[in-house]
Amino acid sequence: MTCRGRRVVITGQGTINALGTNVSETLEAMREGRCGISELEFQDVDRLSIRIGGQVKGYDAEAQFNRQQIALYDRFTQFTLVAAREAIGQAGLSFSGDLATRSGVVLGTSGGGMNTLDENYRSVYEDGKNRVHPFVVPKLMNNAAASHVSMEYNLKGPSFTVATACASSNHAMGQAMQMIRHGGADVMITGGSEAMLCFGGIKAWEGLRVMSRDACRPFSANRNGMVQGEGAAIFVFEEYEHARKRGAEILAEVVGFAMSSDASDIVMPSKQGAARAIRGAMQDGALNPEDICYVNAHGTGTAANDKTECAAVADAFGHHADDLMISSTKSMHGHLIGGTGAVELLACIMALREGVIAPTIGYEEPDPECALDVVPNVARQMECEAVLSNAFAFGGLNAVLALRKVA
Repeated sequence: MTCRGRRVVITGQGTINALGTNVSETLEAMREGRCGISELEFQDVDRLSIRIGGQVKGYDAEAQFNRQQIALYDRFTQFTLVAAREAIGQAGLSFSGDLATRSGVVLGTSGGGMNTLDENYRSVYEDGKNRVHPFVVPKLMNNAAASHVSMEYNLKGPSFTVATACASSNHAMGQAMQMIRHGGADVMITGGSEAMLCFGGIKAWEGLRVMSRDACRPFSANRNGMVQGEGAAIFVFEEYEHARKRGAEILAEVVGFAMSSDASDIVMPSKQGAARAIRGAMQDGALNPEDICYVNAHGTGTAANDKTECAAVADAFGHHADDLMISSTKSMHGHLIGGTGAVELLACIMALREGVIAPTIGYEEPDPECALDVVPNVARQMECEAVLSNAFAFGGLNAVLALRKVA
């Protein structure tokens, strides 16, 4: 049994991703089942065999930051700060005095400053330069985004970065929840970001032969691989009484979190490991399978992931799996790797607050091994009291969050 402590709620959310430059635009796209995956635009894209992705088009760094900041901020850090600005603005918090020392930041990323790596490898190896900018290391390090958020908002409590491949954001948000629950902080800024859409980032993934050349079709029998995306989503997690006393609007309550390790294979997922994490999140949140109406799936669009996840959901939910809605928003915004769980949490909050279940778009052919209600192609209206968000990573690292409406 889990020893539950203080209640944890969400009082702010922010994002920038291929579907929108803020939460409102992103949720509108999810409601409409709009696809943000398009032709990639960056240097040397013509040398790639994979040329599509969930890219943030039209992004202007100079409209967001001054030149000194841009010299310090990789694209993944910029996305983080843009999303954090929206989330903290919505929460209406200012961090000073005791609150500053009782607040921190824990973020997820996998690639960190991949654009900075790509640019500087090209500079040294292709252009023949013998020197790089003195800020390359602080710009590319995985903790750069967390550090800059802490400095920007005077967050003096626990601050760090989690890197567990595709589960990074869920692991980070779970750690943030646990710190507040058990008294280590009153407010945590959390979520994740990724910006791996560059020549080196895509070229490395091409080698795995898991990428689609045309579309992301999770759970559809004719799926042919995953599609990468980029962006960030950031949330304000806050202790319930702290939020209530200041009259904050509460978006949802984070009630459960569980982690597991497959301990079996570096790339092939395990039904047993995923199912343990799903059951653990429900147990941690004192939820029965029948309490859950929607699961935001990891749903990458690869055969191995989709079939294993469906089997794990069926195992964990038993007979209730037939009444459950499960969808993958990666079909719209792409797979943000370390940032993906954070963007997907937006869909979970939308399900609780608006009763709108984001669809799995691109679904064309039923797959007998994925015989669940995957909310194909069109969003659905359905009142939800509790939801889960799945994240399963290379290395067999699983992290599942449980959210519910605030009672």
